[in-house]
Amino acid sequence: MNTALAALHQHIAFILEVDKLKTVLRKTKPVGLDRYENSAEHSWQVALLALVMAEHAAEPVDIGKVIRMLLIHDLGEIDTGDMIVYAEVDSAAREQEELAAIRRIVGLLPAAQAAGLETLWREFEARESAEARFARAMDRLMPILLNLNREGQSWRENGVSKEQVIRMAASKVSDGSPLAGQWLRAALDDAEARGFFGA
Repeated sequence: MNTALAALHQHIAFILEVDKLKTVLRKTKPVGLDRYENSAEHSWQVALLALVMAEHAAEPVDIGKVIRMLLIHDLGEIDTGDMIVYAEVDSAAREQEELAAIRRIVGLLPAAQAAGLETLWREFEARESAEARFARAMDRLMPILLNLNREGQSWRENGVSKEQVIRMAASKVSDGSPLAGQWLRAALDDAEARGFFGA
């Protein structure tokens, strides 16, 4: 088999493997639907959110790189499942589990491509670049937007307080997009007044 055809087989194997992300259920429900969203839907939507919100990033960003980060950031959940951001977990152990999963999944690709995607995933997790901070901001903002439009559905179901949302999610939004963070503070005050929080 020639090299190009071998790479094509690897690309197809990867794409079929990542289809499993559609089976990973999250704790939020899409607007207007009475079912939980899956992680593939989240990855698509947060990438689109970043695309349209790029002008509000705290610093200039390479939006293509941000979108690539967001398209792969949850691939490890194929093996580890989704974990709500407000859960009390050993974050270092969780990150190691996700890294092992990422290595397995991108390892289906040609070696250079796999290494590039793992590096991109690590950059997202480290949040040391402007792109990673903005990507993380959008990743935190999207579930909040769904909760604000569903009367706090997952917050109420999972006993999440306003203080938890501010500390564990809204603060990350502000890091990557101060304007979105400012808007969010007012939106969360309104959500509190309307009883959207679970604790």
